[in-house]
Amino acid sequence: MPHDPIRVADTRAWLRRANRDLRTAAHVMTAEPPLLDAAVFHCQQAVEKAMKALLVWHDLPFRKTHNLEELGAACLRFDQTLDAFVALAAPLTEYAWKFRYPGELLEPSETEAREALQIARDVYDAVAERIPSDARP
Repeated sequence: MPHDPIRVADTRAWLRRANRDLRTAAHVMTAEPPLLDAAVFHCQQAVEKAMKALLVWHDLPFRKTHNLEELGAACLRFDQTLDAFVALAAPLTEYAWKFRYPGELLEPSETEAREALQIARDVYDAVAERIPSDARP
């Protein structure tokens, strides 16, 4: 039986946005000097949108939030094998706001940004593997 075309389209849209954030994070890392604050922000966004794609696929409503621990816990209701990925991703939550506004912290280190990008890629891949191919970009 074919999948619901609306659910397929909605899931694919979330994954496309997540992939765009991954690409943006990688791209801003190549700037001279690298735009590290923007990179980690887009890493957080990629994980958030990937997790939301999984929730959309499973038809689980979610509130507007950037909290990756909360979104990850909801994803674990459908797939406990994502536990390690959720644990890795949860600390990225703070990148939704931490370096986005004036204050004491100006930007993350390059090492921190590279680690965030790897985590975001790993989470995206893990989520995408758990969504049927016709609902992936």
